[in-house]
Amino acid sequence: MSKSDKAADSGKADSRAKRPSQGQVAAKSGSGRNTADSLVPDAANRLQGSPAISKRLSTPRKRDFPVSEARRYLEPGPIVLVSSHWQGRHNIMTMGWHCILEFAPSLFGCIISSGNHSFDMIRKSSECVINLPTTALTDIVCRIGNCSGSSVDKFSAFGLTASPAEQVSAPLIDQCHAAFECKLHDDVLVDKYNYFIFEIVKAHVATRPAHPETLHYTGDGVFMVAGRIISRRSLFSKVL
Repeated sequence: MSKSDKAADSGKADSRAKRPSQGQVAAKSGSGRNTADSLVPDAANRLQGSPAISKRLSTPRKRDFPVSEARRYLEPGPIVLVSSHWQGRHNIMTMGWHCILEFAPSLFGCIISSGNHSFDMIRKSSECVINLPTTALTDIVCRIGNCSGSSVDKFSAFGLTASPAEQVSAPLIDQCHAAFECKLHDDVLVDKYNYFIFEIVKAHVATRPAHPETLHYTGDGVFMVAGRIISRRSLFSKVL
């Protein structure tokens, strides 16, 4: 191999090494407990208005679902997309730190960093929608969590469709497997811990699959994927 060939190959290698991977981009979002929506606006700006994104996305048909059963989708701790609305503007943030607190009423607790654009919108409107994405939206989930809604229309940038909810002003994300409309139930922990307690007032879930392939964040831009389903119902004295 000539010196010029070696130099060309070296230049290609350097170029590849300098190019960040999707994981490195996602890792900028922090601990994974609550993926910020205020980090890398350029990540969304590069894709804004791209028709290629919306063409790839399917829209599952949803049905009404008992709010008391929302835990079946949220209790395993999947990554969710939180949509909000305030003063004529929509926003979306990626979230990984949340839990089911009660079945009836159906209470949902979550941390939303005060540094997120979504924090003010949800604090002022006292409502949101918790949307459940599947692995089909993995890259979009990462990109949503790495740009700010203060400067990016995330629905437009990432080819997502906003549909009116029934009981809140925040929109549903059509491309997600499920959507849970929420109203603020208790804000006693918001000022000190940024911890919101919502009541799920309406649930919409896709008719299939029964067990969607969801994302579970482990940090450093790495996700686990919901896998094999097993049942041990016979070992439970009371199945909830």
